[in-house]
Amino acid sequence: MSRAKTKTSAHTVNVLIIGQMGRLAYEALLFALSLKASTPGTRFKLYVAEPQPSDRWTMDPTIRPDVLRDMLEVQGATILPFENTHFGSDYPYGNKIEALLALPKGEPFIFFDTDTLITGDMAEVPFDFAKPMASLRVEGTWPQIELYGPGYSAIWKSLYDRFGLDFESSLDLSQPDEHWRRYLYFNAGFFYYQCPHIFGQTYLDMALSIRSDPPEELVCQPMHPWLDQIALPLVIHKLGGGRDALPPGFIDGKTSVHYRNMPLLYARESDDAIAFLEQISAPNPVKKILKGYEPFKRMIYQSRGHKVRALFDRDHLPTREQPIRQKIKKNGFWMV
Repeated sequence: MSRAKTKTSAHTVNVLIIGQMGRLAYEALLFALSLKASTPGTRFKLYVAEPQPSDRWTMDPTIRPDVLRDMLEVQGATILPFENTHFGSDYPYGNKIEALLALPKGEPFIFFDTDTLITGDMAEVPFDFAKPMASLRVEGTWPQIELYGPGYSAIWKSLYDRFGLDFESSLDLSQPDEHWRRYLYFNAGFFYYQCPHIFGQTYLDMALSIRSDPPEELVCQPMHPWLDQIALPLVIHKLGGGRDALPPGFIDGKTSVHYRNMPLLYARESDDAIAFLEQISAPNPVKKILKGYEPFKRMIYQSRGHKVRALFDRDHLPTREQPIRQKIKKNGFWMV
């Protein structure tokens, strides 16, 4: 047995997603169903972090209806209330940062975006929680290079310098200079580490510094919605992780699917993933709840998803997501 495998097996691992009223509540239930079906045993403990009402929110963000809350707990989930001190309705992506500080200190964790299915046994993933990593299923969404502005190197180096980090050691030298893949960049759809408080406080401090006082090289760069993905590679680099910390093929592969929304799931993912989705969502008590969210009702239960699926050849999908979205919209099937 490998060292990484032994390390994973030695701990209870806390799995964190965000749940709140609306889309995320229904996605949280689908995630919980998928985790329970794919990963037997009790080593991977699911927490559904729930932001609490405050002046940071323009509406009550708590999970509703009650029958959905109850079903989450039936699946083994623990609903974890947390307070938003720095983020809220103006930047809900900040939930994933602040919720980390509500998890048990000193215990390894894995964060997933709620629009994810766990399709394989998490115990088979060779995590080394001392070396954090995040999703490499990412496009070059940030920074957005201006014609007469600074390039990738200048922008990213200004951030590494801000936090006293070694920029050169973060580079993928197999990629050409000024190509976005040369620079450490992740999708924030999943990440992990050995302590949520160390990771969370580092993440929070960096995100707030970038938001309130960005380096001058970022003056023309959008912060919304990219702030979490700007700070994330800096956190991972500081804590000793990187792009190669986890072997490929597990997360965003055979063990998990980050689907983003139902039309994209049906358009892009494998036959096995679709069959699994429809299997876990089929029991009547589950169906009665999930039908409360219109995209689930139409895509899963009224078979609109298979009409989306028929539009695409999954062996020859566009390399970027935008053309897929456009084709779905053109055919009248887009829903979020």
